[in-house]
Amino acid sequence: MDIKNAQLDVDKWIKEHGVRYFNELTNMAQLTEEVGEVARIIARRYGEQSEKESDKNKDLGEELSDVLFVLLCLANQTGVDLQTAFDAKLDLKTKRDHDRHHNNKKLQ
Repeated sequence: MDIKNAQLDVDKWIKEHGVRYFNELTNMAQLTEEVGEVARIIARRYGEQSEKESDKNKDLGEELSDVLFVLLCLANQTGVDLQTAFDAKLDLKTKRDHDRHHNNKKLQ
C-alpha cells in the first residue's frame, strides 16, 4: 500500500467508524502518547533498561501502527499529501546525505 492510499483508507475509516477526526491538538497529543509507547518498548527491549513483565507482550508493530494511524489522521485533516511530501524528502535526503553517510567514519 502506498501512502496516498493509506491516507484514503484512514479517511474512509474515520467516516465509517470514527464519526469525525479529533481536532488537531488532540491528535497531536495522541501522537505524542503513541510515540512514547514506542519509545518505552525500544528503551526496555533494545536499550539498557530492564523490561517489565507487563511490557514483554507489547507488540512493537502494533504500537508503530498506532503512530502511523495518528500521523495519517493529522496529514488528512491539515491537507498534507504525505506521498508527495515523503517522495520529496526522500529525494532531498538522497542528494544531500549520500556522500555524507558514506564518508562518516563512525558508520564504517
